[in-house]
Amino acid sequence: MSDHAADPATEAFVAHRNLLFTVAYEMLGSASDAEDVLQETWLRWFKVELEQVLDQRAYLVRITTRQALNRLRTLKRRKEAYVGSWLPEPLLTAPAVSDDVELAESVSMAMMLVLETLSPTERAVFVLREVFDIGYDEIAAAVDKSPAAVRQIAHRARRHVEARRPRQAVSPSQTRMALESFQRAFETGDLQGLLDVLAPEVVYMGDGGGVKHAAVRPVIGADKVAHLFAGMTGRAGNAVVTLGPTVVNGSPALLVHLDGEIDGVIAIHAEDARITGLYYVRNPEKLSRVESETPLTLR
Repeated sequence: MSDHAADPATEAFVAHRNLLFTVAYEMLGSASDAEDVLQETWLRWFKVELEQVLDQRAYLVRITTRQALNRLRTLKRRKEAYVGSWLPEPLLTAPAVSDDVELAESVSMAMMLVLETLSPTERAVFVLREVFDIGYDEIAAAVDKSPAAVRQIAHRARRHVEARRPRQAVSPSQTRMALESFQRAFETGDLQGLLDVLAPEVVYMGDGGGVKHAAVRPVIGADKVAHLFAGMTGRAGNAVVTLGPTVVNGSPALLVHLDGEIDGVIAIHAEDARITGLYYVRNPEKLSRVESETPLTLR
């Protein structure tokens, strides 16, 4: 990328970079792949005749969407060969992300997993329309479909997401309270405390990527999940386990250390003060963004 601050192409790209990253991340669930998409976007943007571009933001979003769609199809094959459950790459986020309810919900682990159930084109259309409020004509140009086809895809994707998305938005304070109860029960080996904070139908997913031990399939039900975590209490083999509060993807979460080294991130979805979704990312390749903040924006 050029270092000349006065270069109009560079200035426009830098001005919209956080937005473009957020678009790519919401489409891919992977920060490293989103960065690759931005690099590809930059290479294409640098060759564009800027005086012919009426709306630089829209044009950059269009390039990013096309590159993310190409990458999404490759990722789909990678995920099919993935060992165990695949979870989105957690991002340490600034307080501003948590304060923006719409943004925080759109990048939450629970919502990102719902987006995984869409086809690549459905995901692109849903993200651009529902999250970033981009017009149908502009989306049509980005995904190479007619505006009428995009409207149909958007309707279908919206219906699909509504049927699967978490039933209610939960405030960060509610999530934090549920996490604190979980942390206390975990650290004291309080099985009943774990059972009290877990919803009866709780779903636990662990992502070790075949590198770290994790449940290969989702574990469903409070009893099974509580016993699973009660068995980890305090020590894992000869290593000491400690949990500390953090914020990932706009929501309170827990950073897990083994003997002082980062082992993973636990994110949750809570409803009515109980945990309905529990997500433990342990794959080392997905933990590079949990110590320094990643800026995200819808604008």
